Amino acid sequence: MDSNAVISIRDAVKSFPDRDGEPVRVLDGVSFEIHRGETLVIMGGSGCGKSTLLNCLIGEYRIDGGSIAYHTSDMDRPRDLAAVDEVELDRIRQRFGILFQSGALFNSLTVSENVALPLREHTSVDPAVIDIIVTLKLQQVKMLPHRDKMPSQLSGGQKKRAGLARATALDPEILFYDEPSAGLDPVTSAAIDELMMDFSKKLHVTSVVVTHEMDSAFRIADRMVMLEKGRVLRIGKREEFEQLRDADPGTLLGDAEQLLHQFLNGASTGPLTDRDGLSMFEKLIIQG
Repeated sequence: MDSNAVISIRDAVKSFPDRDGEPVRVLDGVSFEIHRGETLVIMGGSGCGKSTLLNCLIGEYRIDGGSIAYHTSDMDRPRDLAAVDEVELDRIRQRFGILFQSGALFNSLTVSENVALPLREHTSVDPAVIDIIVTLKLQQVKMLPHRDKMPSQLSGGQKKRAGLARATALDPEILFYDEPSAGLDPVTSAAIDELMMDFSKKLHVTSVVVTHEMDSAFRIADRMVMLEKGRVLRIGKREEFEQLRDADPGTLLGDAEQLLHQFLNGASTGPLTDRDGLSMFEKLIIQG
């Protein structure tokens, strides 16, 4: 495991049964590392495996093969999620926070109670101190005036902000974001992006963002990973993907670059939508 890696994914495999009970691989040998302090964007089309990968990274799903190793600052050695018990898994989970697509706030709790929940469940901090921490977390996301509101009284963007405050309640080393721009207008989406970048810079957290929103991805990413058919199609710096996005289609080499170019530009024609091209690409993937 690279000394600069906080998470290392090696040959991760995850299958689910089809209608006949036969296993279908959704993740098929995924390998890459997530570096400390970076913002890594995981992207790909519907059904590419990015949501399944996120669920494996947070321990919601156990992988069938390979390894997902964490090495946070408080660990003396890497810990493989596939090998730890539930007690150790819970300890690892306390080192990361998650912003779910919908915000996932508890409707029966106020905004401040939602943010306080991780502190009440996982620490023995005095209630007065918890209230101070909640105030600080809500200030960071500009939600302090809404602390006593119920989730039903919030807009979509406000729910995301409140969810982000809760995700940072335990001062995590890693933040996972599941489609943070989903359902938001462009202005609100840009504001959430600014908050994410602000957290990365000021709190020095590692951010892992699953998204298919290209404007957001290119705004926030240090590096990007493109998944297709459960495999890593390409991983690299944002600038490399920008060059590919802006390239003349006539200069692209092979099906993989053509597929990436189509996805990054949201084009209606290319390997993703052309049956023959997709067939050739699938053959390329199978042949490895």
